[in-house]
Amino acid sequence: MNKTATRWWVLAGLYLACMASALAANTAKEGAADLVLRGDAVCTACHDEADSPQLLAIGRTRHGVTADQRTPSCTSCHGESAAHVGYKGSDKPPKPDRTFGKHTSTPAEARNDACLACHQQDSKRHLWAGSAHESHDVACTNCHRIHTSHDAVRDKLTQPEVCFACHKEVRAQVNKQSHHPVLEGKVVCSDCHNAHGSAGPKLMKRDSVVETCYTCHMEKRGPFVHNHQPVNDDCTNCHMPHGTVADNLLKARPPLVCYQCHSGHGTPGVAGIAPAITTSPKGNTFVEQGRGCLNCHTDIHGSNNPDGGANLLPPAFFLR
Repeated sequence: MNKTATRWWVLAGLYLACMASALAANTAKEGAADLVLRGDAVCTACHDEADSPQLLAIGRTRHGVTADQRTPSCTSCHGESAAHVGYKGSDKPPKPDRTFGKHTSTPAEARNDACLACHQQDSKRHLWAGSAHESHDVACTNCHRIHTSHDAVRDKLTQPEVCFACHKEVRAQVNKQSHHPVLEGKVVCSDCHNAHGSAGPKLMKRDSVVETCYTCHMEKRGPFVHNHQPVNDDCTNCHMPHGTVADNLLKARPPLVCYQCHSGHGTPGVAGIAPAITTSPKGNTFVEQGRGCLNCHTDIHGSNNPDGGANLLPPAFFLR
């Protein structure tokens, strides 16, 4: 046998050996049992507990409850990924059809489509389309972690930090001396906001700012005999809800916050030093010294006082 023929027989033998090896590998994959999700054997033939990040940890999450027929498979989210699954090389394989990591090249819309295929029908997410987050190309996985049993944004102790990653101005506000108790763990962002979309402004859970505030501050709702109109319009006319340097979350300390709408009983501006002298409807004379509006107008959100209540004064004020 000449050298050329020998060379061809060697190459043919190598080819048959490679084909047999590939066939054996495919047979092993086909016969392998699912480890975590239905139909995941083709993935877990390569991916195991040694992966970093730990992909199989999804089995400890709601997405890994195999008894629930709604539970997705790997390909439900990542696509069929034929090039990734069928790669036979020794170096790094191509990426799956859809990836969700920090440096993914998959557009946010495509990533969200994978999630919305299951999650679009519930009441919390049906307003996602056109919402502020959707319009700014925020993907579900920018906030949520799928392959881990601890999704930080769903934990009230860690949720604010997830939101602060983008909303840095809010982090600064909640660190001011007067603030909603976010840092104390008593209030979290999702108590007031629905990050997945809302019919109200600022992703409020209710249809308006005041309705959202009333879910906790129901004593301010009324109805009162005499209402303070800004209270009915928008609480943020006077308050900064995340935090401020003035007491009671006010935009500015009284009387400055009051002077946004009201003049100081005829005294021009704040600069006047001389006390203002005012007369009540009953002819009583009062001296406004220091201009502490809330010293007299204590029922600032609304008054049921039939005598002078239009000025949001307490019932005992005119009984002195």
